[in-house]
This record gives sequence, structure tokens and C-alpha cells, in this order.
Amino acid sequence: MARIVVLDNLSQDGLDLLKNAGVEYEERIGLKGEELRQTLLEFDGAICRSGVKITADVLEGNRRLKAIARAGVGVDNIDLKAATKNGIIVMNTPGGNTISTAEQTFALILALSRNTAPAYQSLIEGRWDRKKFTGHQLFGKTLGIIGMGRIGQVVTRFAKAFGMNVVAYDPFLPQARAEELGVKLFDTVESMLPEFDYLTVHTPLNDQTRNLIDAPQIAKMKKGVCLINCARGGIYNMDALAEGLKSGQLGGVALDVYPEEPCTSSELFGMPHVVCTPHLGASTEEAQTNVALEAVQLVIDYLTKGIIKQAVNFSSLDPETLNDLRSWLDTSYRLGLLARQVTKAAISSCKLCYKGDIGKKNTQLVTSAFAAGLLTAATGSDVSIVSAIPMMAEYGIKVVQETSTEVVDFSSLMTVELTTDKGMVSLGGTIFGNTMPRLIIKDGLRLEAYLDGHLALFEHKDVPGVIGKVGSITAKYNMNIARLSVGRSASKPGTVTLGILSLDSVPEKSFADEMLQIDEIESVTLAELPKAGEYPAWMA
Repeated sequence: MARIVVLDNLSQDGLDLLKNAGVEYEERIGLKGEELRQTLLEFDGAICRSGVKITADVLEGNRRLKAIARAGVGVDNIDLKAATKNGIIVMNTPGGNTISTAEQTFALILALSRNTAPAYQSLIEGRWDRKKFTGHQLFGKTLGIIGMGRIGQVVTRFAKAFGMNVVAYDPFLPQARAEELGVKLFDTVESMLPEFDYLTVHTPLNDQTRNLIDAPQIAKMKKGVCLINCARGGIYNMDALAEGLKSGQLGGVALDVYPEEPCTSSELFGMPHVVCTPHLGASTEEAQTNVALEAVQLVIDYLTKGIIKQAVNFSSLDPETLNDLRSWLDTSYRLGLLARQVTKAAISSCKLCYKGDIGKKNTQLVTSAFAAGLLTAATGSDVSIVSAIPMMAEYGIKVVQETSTEVVDFSSLMTVELTTDKGMVSLGGTIFGNTMPRLIIKDGLRLEAYLDGHLALFEHKDVPGVIGKVGSITAKYNMNIARLSVGRSASKPGTVTLGILSLDSVPEKSFADEMLQIDEIESVTLAELPKAGEYPAWMA
């Protein structure tokens, strides 16, 4: 009989489902370190929320544990690489707390606008200060939203119900979808900063979003703006929030999340015009029931029936299909990663065409791999092949594919056309040998470039001396060129040509800036791809 351990507090409905499922289970709450490691050696499955930290050392050498289900969306408390290395499937429940988190966001917006917390405190202290707590109505005000995924879109609907205007930044949201939602879309966070009266963020925490709102950004906002965060601690710089309140630049701050949790001490706590709660976004009976039931069912289905759903580090492919398609899944995933890095514009549709032998295979899976790469690069969070296509639909991005067994210049070829707000972008890829992904087409230019490592793509006039100038800059930065690929649209010199440098080290932004100082170079794009033979967790 399968044994399951519950590592964080779970709703009673979830526990009841475990009790009636014909499995053994135990609750062991608050474990860490060696005690947690020893516990996991006793069980086939584990269910957690965000409290427990399942790190690499905790999973090291575990040959029994088969599955971990996270009752919630974020899996940053679970080491996915370590879990994958040990053959442990990690699953999450992304939809169960969407409404609750959106409601908490609006609860904090309302609390700030109507001074709810201090007004109540005044009554507790025996005071009746109606004038002191005069607030602001939301009707006619403008709400800024950074991140227009599931939660951001629900918050938008709530704001519209209150008669608010909504402006947003999400580089992945197409203009057509923004218009459907009634949102004014901005190209950058910076350009949106002076436009709103309230700001809420709904993005993951990663290198791109850490301290996304800091002192320079706050200085560009309207005086008296209110900032709300129910997403992840660290997106707002806490010191900058405190300084903004002291100076009067900020009219209010409401936080449900913090850089380090639990958080019981902060300069913000007790300051005027601040409302803080202890990570209550998903803490409703309904949300806790939803995610608990879903997480329990995920583990039970896998341990008793072998069914994989909503896995973030595995696909539901059988080994035979995975082995047959591995090189194409790898190639397609890398093309997706690259596609997002070469165009920052919002994408409205993706058209994938398969020709030759690949046209005889399950191209829908290959398309899903491309979408996973595109979304991973766009969101900064690992997206699996299982959830990629549904996520594309949430963003309103149309995905179509065509297949043909017609043999072209290669035995197999896949091409991708992205329709964006700023025009069309096209890429083409194939496999050399059995396992070597190659980029062979970029916007109509033919070339042969490796799809791995540190890349610098530069468009330039096809005239003598350009490559020598580029080489001088790489030498100045002490960067070794592993490979150089060049492609042009015509056989005669003087046309626009694409060069791709494969570098042995990560180039600095100043490197790209200096390359742009070369008269013949028209554009430079830096891109990062996995090393050769390095697969996403769901394909490992």
C-alpha cells in the first residue's frame, strides 16, 4: 500500500480524501534538515504547501519517494533539479487559489483607500475620528498591473467592476487580448510608472523581477500612489517603500508577502498608511480546500494508477515516445527560448510548420515543447510541456501547426513564424546527426548555428572588415569565440547579413553596446540557451 506524508497544514477535506483513498498517510508538520530527510525515506508520496523547504540535501539518495504535490502554484520551495535527478515527479495546483489571491489584492486596495485598519484601531482606543480617516474612492482611479496571467486578469475584472481604469505591463500579452480585457498596455514598466494611482504586481520572483520597483521607479510615479503586493516578496524593494512613505511620495503600501518568511519584524510595520498581512492570499477555506483536494488527487492518481497531471518537471510521455522525440523536443524547446529573446514584442500567434520525416511524428508534442521554451523565457519560471499550450491560450496567443512529409533541403525541418505587435519573426531548425540542434533560418537568412550556450546575434552590412572589428571587441572583453556563423539573403556582398557568435563566457551588456558602435552593425541581441545536452526538468 502506498504511503503519503503531509508536510504542511492541509484542509480537512484534503485529509478526508486521503483517508478514504485506500492509502496510508501521516501528518508530519514543521520538519527540516535531517529529520525531514529521514522522514521522506519512509514514504512514496509527499504533499506540501510553501512552509517546508525540500532542498537537494534533503532528497539526496532517496530511492523511495516517487511524487511531491504542491498545494498551490509556486514550487520555489522544492529543488526541482534534485527531484528530477532522483526520479521524483513534482506537481502543482496552479488554478486553485487564483480567485482568493485576486480578492486579497482588492481587500488590501480597499483597506488602503478607506483607512480601514487605523479607523478600526481608533474605535478600539475609544476615539471617533471620522474626519481623520477620510479616504479616496476607487471609481475613476487608475490601477496599474504588472503581470497579466491568471491572477492579473481576474484583478482586472474586479477593477472594472469598481469603475477603475486599468493600465498594464506584460511583454507577453498581445494587444488584441489587452483590448478584450479593456486594458491599456504599455511596452515597458518605466513608461507606465506615471500613469496609475494604485499598483499591484502578479509575477514570479526571478532575476528580472527582483527589486523591479525600487527608489528610481518610485520617484517617477505620481505623488501619493499606493503600492500593493500579493505575489512574491522581493519584487518591491522594502527599503525603498519605507523611504517613499517617509518622503510622502507614496500614499500607502499594502503587503501580503515578504522577501523572507515568516516575517514578524519590519520597518514598515506600524508606519502610517501601511496595511500588512501574513501571506493570506490563498488563505481562504475555498482556496485551501481546492488546492488540497487537487494536490491529494494528483498524488493518489500517480501512485495508484500511474497518471501524471500538472507535472512541472516531467512530461506525461511514455519512455518510448520520449526517446523517439527527445532530439526534436530539445530542438523545439531551444527555438522557443531563442524566439522570446530575439523579440521582446507581444506575440499574437505562432505558426509552426514541419516538413520531411518529422511530419510523420507526433508534432503536437514538439509544438508544446516550443511553447514551453517560449513561456519559460517570457515568464522567467520553468514551464513544462504539460501546461504550455493552455498557458498560451490564457494569454490569447493562437498556436497553429502544419505538417508535410515533403522532403526539402533537410530530411526534417521545422519553421516557426511569430506574429508580433512589431512585425513577423521567423526561425527554422533541424537536427544534425541524431542529437545536435541547429538554427538554420532566421528571418529568411540561411545559416548554421549551434543552439546552445552564450550567443550574440548581430545584423550587419555584408562588407569587408566587420568580423575583424567584432573580433577586436571580443578580445577587449577577453571573451573567446567558440564559433561564428554567418548567413545572408543573397549571394552578392553588401546586403544585410546575420552573424551569430557562440561565446565561451557570458557577455556583458556593455559588450553589445560597443558592438553597436560599429557603423556597419544595425542590431545586436544577446541570448542565453542551455548547454549542449542539458535538458529541461520535464524532459530529463
